[in-house]
Amino acid sequence: MGGGPPALRMFNRIPEEETERHLKANNREFNSQFRYANNYIKTSKYNVLTFVPVNLFEQFLRIANFYFLVLFILQLIPAISSLNPVTTGLPLVFVLAVTLIKDGVDDYQRHRSDSLVNNRQTDILVENNLNSTRWQDVQVGDIIRKENNEFIAADILILSSSEPHSLAYIETAELDGETNLKVRQALPETAMLGEDLEKFKNFKAEIRCEPPNNKLDRFEGTMTWEGEDFALNNDQIILRGCRLRNTKWCYGIVIFAGRDTKLMQNSGQSKLKRTSIDRMVNKLVLVIFGILFVMCLICSIACSVWEANYGNTFQVYLPWAYNNSATIATLVFFSYVIVLNTLVPISLYVTVELIRMFQSWWINWDKAMYYAPKDTAAKARSTNLNEELGQIQYVFTDKTGTLTQNMMTFNKATIAGRKFGEIKDENGVVLEMTNDTPMVDFSKNPMYEPSFNFCDQNLLDSVEKGDRHCWLFFRLLALCHTVMPEVKDDKLEYQAQSPDEAALVSAARNFGFVFKSRTPTTITIEVQEQEDKYELLHILDFNNVRKRMSVIVKQGRKIRLFCKGADSVIMSRIGEGNEQLINVTNEHLNDFAGEGLRTLCLAMKEIDEGNYQQWKKKHHAASTSLDGREDKLDACYEEIETNMTLLGATAIEDKLQDGVPRTIENLHKANIKLWVLTGDKQETAVNIGYSCKLLTDQLNEIFIINATEKEQAEKEIKDCLEKIRDVMGIKDKEELKELAGDGDDISYKSKDEEELNDIYSFALIITGAALAFALDPAIEQIFLEAGCYCKTVICCRVTPLQKAQVVDLVKRFKKAVTLAIGDGANDVSMIKTAHIGVGISGQEGMQAVLSSDFSFAQFEYLERLLLVHGRWSYYRMCKFLTYFFYKNFACTVGHFWFAFFCGFSGLTLYDEWYISAYNIIFTSLPVIALGIFDQDCSDKKSIEYPELYKPGQKSAFFNYWVFMKSLLLGVLTSLVFFFVTYGALRNDLFPTGEAAHSQSMMGCIVATMVVVVVNLKIALDMAYWNVITHIVIWASVLFYIVFIFLAYSTTIYIWFGGVFTYVGVPVMMFRLPAFWFSLILVCVIMILPIMGKRAVQADVQPTLVDKVRLEQRKENKVLKQAKKKSIQLKGFRSRGSVRDSSVRSTTGLQRGGSKRPASVRSGYAFSHQEGFGEMITKGVNMRDADKVQGSGVNNSHKAVTEGKAPRASAEQSPDL
Repeated sequence: MGGGPPALRMFNRIPEEETERHLKANNREFNSQFRYANNYIKTSKYNVLTFVPVNLFEQFLRIANFYFLVLFILQLIPAISSLNPVTTGLPLVFVLAVTLIKDGVDDYQRHRSDSLVNNRQTDILVENNLNSTRWQDVQVGDIIRKENNEFIAADILILSSSEPHSLAYIETAELDGETNLKVRQALPETAMLGEDLEKFKNFKAEIRCEPPNNKLDRFEGTMTWEGEDFALNNDQIILRGCRLRNTKWCYGIVIFAGRDTKLMQNSGQSKLKRTSIDRMVNKLVLVIFGILFVMCLICSIACSVWEANYGNTFQVYLPWAYNNSATIATLVFFSYVIVLNTLVPISLYVTVELIRMFQSWWINWDKAMYYAPKDTAAKARSTNLNEELGQIQYVFTDKTGTLTQNMMTFNKATIAGRKFGEIKDENGVVLEMTNDTPMVDFSKNPMYEPSFNFCDQNLLDSVEKGDRHCWLFFRLLALCHTVMPEVKDDKLEYQAQSPDEAALVSAARNFGFVFKSRTPTTITIEVQEQEDKYELLHILDFNNVRKRMSVIVKQGRKIRLFCKGADSVIMSRIGEGNEQLINVTNEHLNDFAGEGLRTLCLAMKEIDEGNYQQWKKKHHAASTSLDGREDKLDACYEEIETNMTLLGATAIEDKLQDGVPRTIENLHKANIKLWVLTGDKQETAVNIGYSCKLLTDQLNEIFIINATEKEQAEKEIKDCLEKIRDVMGIKDKEELKELAGDGDDISYKSKDEEELNDIYSFALIITGAALAFALDPAIEQIFLEAGCYCKTVICCRVTPLQKAQVVDLVKRFKKAVTLAIGDGANDVSMIKTAHIGVGISGQEGMQAVLSSDFSFAQFEYLERLLLVHGRWSYYRMCKFLTYFFYKNFACTVGHFWFAFFCGFSGLTLYDEWYISAYNIIFTSLPVIALGIFDQDCSDKKSIEYPELYKPGQKSAFFNYWVFMKSLLLGVLTSLVFFFVTYGALRNDLFPTGEAAHSQSMMGCIVATMVVVVVNLKIALDMAYWNVITHIVIWASVLFYIVFIFLAYSTTIYIWFGGVFTYVGVPVMMFRLPAFWFSLILVCVIMILPIMGKRAVQADVQPTLVDKVRLEQRKENKVLKQAKKKSIQLKGFRSRGSVRDSSVRSTTGLQRGGSKRPASVRSGYAFSHQEGFGEMITKGVNMRDADKVQGSGVNNSHKAVTEGKAPRASAEQSPDL
């Protein structure tokens, strides 16, 4: 009763959920008791033994594959099968084999990748030696050594490195796609270990930390060593998948290994996205199963009746194998399940995937979506969502970096109530900036940047005169940041985590406050060419909740806190006595926001030494806490960031990307509603809306909801909805009941909403605070209804979570197809929530791209992605499905009609080999070509007429009604084929006098009709012809003719032992006049009415597509005629850029001379990232301060500016 051997019990034990990781360095025996995962990884699904059975099992989970497997088994039973099992087996094996090979190749690549990774070598400490071992043999608690350019084997806590301050530079491309270097730093206490193996051998630290999780940017733990506890965070952790760069060596202790590493924790499959067409097709397959069951049931019942009434007559020729008609009818039911099996399209799913693959390639290969400056092409990262791009109704977009370039320039400022950055005439009237506006000359500054532009000389004059407020303003910009200085080619450059910070530090530099270098404890700046050094005490880092960052610095005996952040958080922390300054600054901020500039407030505070020491103790206790560390630190920061003095505010410009207004305007014309989810202030958002043409003067009204209380927010939203419905004349059901008399008909809406949307247009702007209330379950549907009546919705000051919640709200209640587009990590949740996620490879890394379904470099490419590729993909897929179902029913239902003439015996109308080849050979290539190449309008016309996009939003090209029409047409086609042939052959004779109405002759004629007419119909439906479409359509008919002449020849009959039974039938068929008469007749019956209907419709009631195609043909005709007339000017026209260049230059002049720059900006706080402050205070990303402060930098700039005017020295500076 012991339960088996101990080893077996251990193997079978299910490990408990890990709540805390506990490990000791250099102690495998202690660590093994917890059974932590080893470092072996496995991403493959199969092995040699399991590949075939497991893969086949997965394939047979698909209902269509399982259905055909059952059919194949039934065909092995002679009593019910009139077909050779090979006829079903071949298509089934083909489909299974294609999928098997594809999955096998994919898994083989995963095996190779796993083997390559698991067998990489790394050095681990064993006793006093470094032994080289495979990655898969590394265990938790091991101390490993990594060298430059090596990949990190597991998640490790860095202990020491070759760089000053024990820094380690890493590249995280495999984790987040970013190639810029990041830095990690060992604790100062463990940094003393260096690379002394004896010290590492005696390193007996004990670590307790969080359990394995998938959070790449967070880590909390505590290390106990020599009786002292040390707080651990993400700054000391290097993750598996990172690569060591610019660092000779580093040592670390393994915390997580193998499947527990954060890389593997994040490698889980994303939620599978399926298109609306996918879901519909799955339902239609079930409908076809139902139709198949009904047809088989009819044949079974009819067989029972026929056998009971007429079966005795045929006993001599066909004796009964069973005693009663009920048994025969039951067997016949299964016989017809086999005979009619091609109603269910086994090749449908494989063909759909093939078409989607080609559609994805069209996107990848589109030169019009290639962005040369970054060498970035568009990419379809998911191949199963292409047609969904043609049905988008709502687009949710980020602004910064998505609509704008995310390239910031310091534009204006307000300092101590004075506004700078404007040019005024002698009367004090503000002048508009143009390309000819003179810029301030900064060349006297030896460290100035030639690319920096500023138009207001007054600010530079104030700085040079020693204005105290201006000096404090720029000192703050030079000190309060997380920028890292770097010297390249004797030039000082800045590495900033956001474009905003780079712009502000650059501005301070050009005005004479140059950030030179930093160490973990100091910041060195150069003020008017005099070095100024500050002791860096703390960095109170930024996060999305705080919306601000601060530094606490000390110079001499003065301790100061410098703070910058969003106006909404800074103003509430200003001390008493600043009310007038706050009012003036707020006026300036509103002016800046009205121009679309990104604003940021600056404040400072002097701190008493005693108060600082008390606060420092609280800060240390919070930073070493394992329970709620972040909340405790935030509380500490909140305590000291109070009673500050307002210095002023900055205004940064973020320009629009090219083509954004045109793209948005076209999307609106395509009935696509745009929701902008941004962190901007309300005023900034309004200005951005006008710049992008999100907001126009043609709007009936713009509603702004900025309530800060739930009741007020609910009232404003309801008032907004009520006003919209009053203007549009829409009444709800209750109102109609009150107005209607007894017996009057009531509809839910009094007017057609789509028609009203074309007449009326509204916009809604809502702040983040009000949005939080609007997303409450009690009023979220009211907010949604109001928003959906609007052409544009702008949500300001929103968090990443709110972005995802807004998208989910529309998905849940509107059942509309949504698309989310963004460029940063804060857009990932929104991108994953939407039906389609689009990532822009911009300035904020690759996180959005890695989480997206499609990616490109510029927002304007969204227009082409949706209006061209999306519309084409949807149009092609719909035509493919319509034709696919039609051709299957046109062929298969012929068996059903034939059943009434063969006593419902299960006899087939066609040859069994024809049945197998019909879907795979005779009609497969034309339908694939249709799905890959067809287009009703050119790409140019699709963009020129965005209204062409609307049918996809209504699922007009493929729905249940379209499917039923296709089904009925297929049934009608089969009816015509069968009875025209039957009537033609009924009393017909061959020239030899023999009767022509044999079963084989009729089957061969009907089969030929099916192939010819079905391919003619697809030729009629093909809107775009090229060489490939011509070849596949006509070659399919030709191949069929060659096939029947060869397969049904006497030679083949002898070679294959009678497998092909229609010997000589094709030759006799082609000699039969009735065949040619029947073929021509069915072509006329089936093709001519369709051609007539389309011709009349195009002439009497043309659709927009008809009009556009007519215009397109006329233009092509004109171009051809012009080309013939201009042969003599061919050499000149080949230069064609003459006209283009003149247009471009004219456009450029118009832009330059415009009165108002078409630029857009957004709120600063949300583009910043947290975590860098703490890294800096510990020495992160600081090599050697002397390198940055070296004389090479100063000398190179001083050489340019010899003979400069004297400036105020540090001794002459104002009292700060």
